[in-house]
Amino acid sequence: MADRVHPGNSPQLPQTTSSHAAANPSPRQGTYVIQIPKDQAPRLSPPENYRNYAHYTRRETRRCRFCCCLCWFISILLLLAVLLAAAAAVFYFVVRPKAPDYAIEGVAVKGMNLTSAALSPEFDVSVRAGNGNGKIGIYYEKGSSVEMLYDGAMLCNGALPAFYQPPNNVTVFETVLTGNGVELTASEKTALVKAVAQRSVPLTLKLRAPVKVKVGFVKTWKITVMVVCDVTVDQLTAQARIVNKDCSYGVDIL
Repeated sequence: MADRVHPGNSPQLPQTTSSHAAANPSPRQGTYVIQIPKDQAPRLSPPENYRNYAHYTRRETRRCRFCCCLCWFISILLLLAVLLAAAAAVFYFVVRPKAPDYAIEGVAVKGMNLTSAALSPEFDVSVRAGNGNGKIGIYYEKGSSVEMLYDGAMLCNGALPAFYQPPNNVTVFETVLTGNGVELTASEKTALVKAVAQRSVPLTLKLRAPVKVKVGFVKTWKITVMVVCDVTVDQLTAQARIVNKDCSYGVDIL
């Protein structure tokens, strides 16, 4: 009698898989595979885009650094300006600087022969300089210039003496102004003769003097003082008397 073959005891045959299954093994449990059509797949940017991005990024970084440096520089300048303003305020309240005052005290004229074709005048001028500062001295340096003019025409010129003016001091110094071969136009000479006859001769004195200011032990750089005086005399002789005078002054710190 033939033996029965039970299904449970039958030998296991090897499982066969299709080529598709072998090429695409089943994903592991918990993972997902998403298939995207080729025409919808994301594309990588070309290499030149990366280079451009890196270039612009470096440029923006440099720009930010420049802006930071500029902000620091402006901040330092503002701080220096504040410190200078504070120092100037302290200097003003401690020293109390006052502007010097100038005036013409006397004028003596020689050699103004109005009948001559050319004039060789000499003006002896006394100038009063007042320094009303209690803590500031003034050094009048060499290199000054003084001119005497009539109606814009220069009659003579000269220079001031060099000297030191201490605080709270008034100094009257004399200077001799000379001219040689001065020729006036016919209209200028006619007007000058008329002014002498009316005993009112308008003249203009222009003065430029380099000075140094001393505060304590500190002496400043050279500062040019410019003085303009309108003075009217009654005659052009050694006995000339001042009828009217008015002086103004300015400073050139360069």
